[in-house]
Amino acid sequence: MPSLPAHGIIGSVTSTPLTPLSRMRDWLREQPTLTGSGRPIDDGALPGDPGALFVSWIRAAAEAGVAEPHAATLATVGADGVPDARTLILKDLDERGWAFAGPRSSGKGVQLAAHSAAALNFWWQPLIRAVRVRGAVREAPAAESAADLAARSTAAREGVAPGDWVLWRLQPTRVEFWQGAVDRRHTRIVYDAQDGGWSLSVSGATTSTG
Repeated sequence: MPSLPAHGIIGSVTSTPLTPLSRMRDWLREQPTLTGSGRPIDDGALPGDPGALFVSWIRAAAEAGVAEPHAATLATVGADGVPDARTLILKDLDERGWAFAGPRSSGKGVQLAAHSAAALNFWWQPLIRAVRVRGAVREAPAAESAADLAARSTAAREGVAPGDWVLWRLQPTRVEFWQGAVDRRHTRIVYDAQDGGWSLSVSGATTSTG
């Protein structure tokens, strides 16, 4: 096995790199998709607020046995304009926004301070469901951030500098719910913020009681 250079980077490789990559492509194509069990969407029963539908969906995910259904991917933008993403836990959801937390000194904290917008993505494979949320991000009052930190375990609080823990809220301008289907007749439910409320559009396969 070749030794690493002092700077820790292996030199350029010239020996037929396309063969293993081609095998990986084929392997990926062989993996099953849409293996969960989708549920029908009744467009006549959809709530006027995306938060209410999200609560229904995340509870359904938990009841279906999804591990850590409150885990989400948070996407931000770096100073170089390149997207960045990481997985974290949704802390709360109310009329003030979708809450998450972390150190101000972390990568996401630095990026949010420079560009206060983000997106959240949830994926619940057993139900073939995803939710996408995007909008502006606002920092919660210091007392709320301190209370969130105090609610964490002693081990989770270790190493957090005083005043460095922040609770943020994403205030959505758009929320998209995606219900996949084995026959690929997927359904999209989109809420767009409009005039202090929400506009709602639905595309794809649905049933209707209204």
